Parts: sequence; C-alpha cells; structure tokens
Amino acid sequence: MANNTSDSREQHWVKTRSLTIVVLILWALFGLIIPWNAGALNSISFMGFPLGYYMCVQGSLIAFVVLIWVQNWRQDAIDDEFGVGD
Repeated sequence: MANNTSDSREQHWVKTRSLTIVVLILWALFGLIIPWNAGALNSISFMGFPLGYYMCVQGSLIAFVVLIWVQNWRQDAIDDEFGVGD
C-alpha cells in the first residue's frame, strides 16, 4: 500500500483517468457508433435477429452493465493499490 504522498496521488489520478477514458470510449462505441451503423450490421444475423437491431436493443444494454461492473471493479483495485478510501 502506497503512502498518500503527492507522487502516489498523481499515480492514482493517472490510473483513474486512464480507466475513465477507456470506459468512455467503449461507452461511445456501444452508445453511438454501433447504433449509427446499425443498417450495415443488419446484413449479419445473430440469434435469428439482424445484428444491428440486436446490438441496439439488447447488446448495448448488456455492454453498459458489464462496463459499469468492470469500471467499479477496476477502480476499487486502483483505490486499494494507493490506499484511497480507507
């Protein structure tokens, strides 16, 4: 466990910021990019549904829940690594 020095706070922030950027990019992918390209994805079938339709109504929701869980899990690990929140 690291001390709460200026350097460890900076490292904590760097890891937190990196995690947030990755999650926001993935959120934009599932929330904006995939629905925007749903027409092109409809030529592929998944579980009997056009892939674009499936990704807009089910896939994105599943991805958002998984993203929330992974972000919380990783942020807890980062906080524990730097002794934040004790």
